[in-house]
Amino acid sequence: MGGGAGEPLLTKYYHPRCPGCRVDRLKAERAGVFPLKELVLIWLITVCSTLPIQSLFPFLYFMIRDLHIAKQVQDIGFYAGFVGASYMFGRALSSTIWGMVADKYGRIPVLVITLISIIIFNTLFGLSSSYWMAITTRGMLGFLCGYLGPVKAYATEVVRKEYNHLALAVVSSSRSIGLIVGPAIGGYFAQPADKYPGIFSEESIFGRFPYFLPCLSISLLAIVALIACFWLPETLHKHTNDTVLDNSIETVEESLTGTDAQENSGGCLQLFTNWPLMSAITLYCIFSLQDVAYAEVFSLWAVSDRKFGGLSFSTQDVGNVLALSGLFLLIYQILVYPSLAKVVEPITLVRAVAILTIPLLSSYAFMPALSGFTLQLVVNCASFLKNSFTVTTITVFNILMNDSVTQDVRASANGLAVTLMSIAKAIAPAVAGAIFSFAQRRQTASFLPGDHFVFFILNVFTVIGLVFTFRPFFARSSRKH
Repeated sequence: MGGGAGEPLLTKYYHPRCPGCRVDRLKAERAGVFPLKELVLIWLITVCSTLPIQSLFPFLYFMIRDLHIAKQVQDIGFYAGFVGASYMFGRALSSTIWGMVADKYGRIPVLVITLISIIIFNTLFGLSSSYWMAITTRGMLGFLCGYLGPVKAYATEVVRKEYNHLALAVVSSSRSIGLIVGPAIGGYFAQPADKYPGIFSEESIFGRFPYFLPCLSISLLAIVALIACFWLPETLHKHTNDTVLDNSIETVEESLTGTDAQENSGGCLQLFTNWPLMSAITLYCIFSLQDVAYAEVFSLWAVSDRKFGGLSFSTQDVGNVLALSGLFLLIYQILVYPSLAKVVEPITLVRAVAILTIPLLSSYAFMPALSGFTLQLVVNCASFLKNSFTVTTITVFNILMNDSVTQDVRASANGLAVTLMSIAKAIAPAVAGAIFSFAQRRQTASFLPGDHFVFFILNVFTVIGLVFTFRPFFARSSRKH
């Protein structure tokens, strides 16, 4: 009561053996210090955890062909869709559980399990000798990949409040880079004995398993990310029952949170009544479905023969397009997106992106009429624009979702979002592959012939997403930051 005038009225109590309190104390002591180490490590772990998701798309067409499961060339897309869906199906089964595990036992253990599963099952996928082995290893990889919900929660907890949005943007941008660089690795390193005969022989393991090298490369990067986990502190609060602070200042401070604490007092089930959260998740699912369907269709379309409306690209050609997209995407995220985010309201940004996506996707079906440098230029520009639109929407939805909940259920909320999003992404490759195969059989149709039909369907989901950004489907969070 007799403290000096310069002393704070309330002093936060930090539990000495609580990892979350140790992080909170460190953040309090680092006012004005940019959290470079934490952001770099989060970036590295998220990129390496994301690389396997779409790395198979550039070579999946050829892998299905070599596994001899498709009876006709036009059936390859159908079977490829199920391999692409198996990862998301596995992730849909477990993401909410991983979020709950992260809320109870910590964020870091879930990140470690994810990276170990990548090292094991992504490597085994590259050694697949049958169609069912490919589906099983991808499914197990997805089932044990629980990083996405926890890492979003972790990103907002390990840095000071003023850097929360930056940390979420790092997660979104690193995921987007992983989703681009992963396929680039797949495009460059698949079939190495054919592309680089001077380095890899037909008799070597890389000649006998032509899709092993890209998977092994990603698994080696996952080992680096696993080592990086040792430098990340746990942020989950673990207070023991022997605390003597029932009437402490901490209790007073917690009571001042009022509405935020009560808002999520119902636990995980209360998340379903949080409409700002659920509307953001709904949009996240719609745009994620469209994005994964596009990723699968783009690779299948690019490598398919021109007589079926494709571009007759090799896996290396696809890798070149995706690598350039990744490079320009990095520049976009560093120089362009932050400025856009400052002057344009998040949901308005999503609407603008959706409107611009419609003519962009419609233009793809006309690209086979081009050739040479003009074709390369147009395809690269279109790929960059589409991927920059994707990273913009993903970043916005991550911010909206994390702004809608408090820390005690943040990992669970993100886990729920990943589960629902994974269901959408599991449906997307299977449906996209089936539609792609169907479109290749109707090259002479009078209405939306060939691949015009595929890109029209992608635009249907774009329009649905645009509609859901308006009331009554979309609700804004009233939470202040």
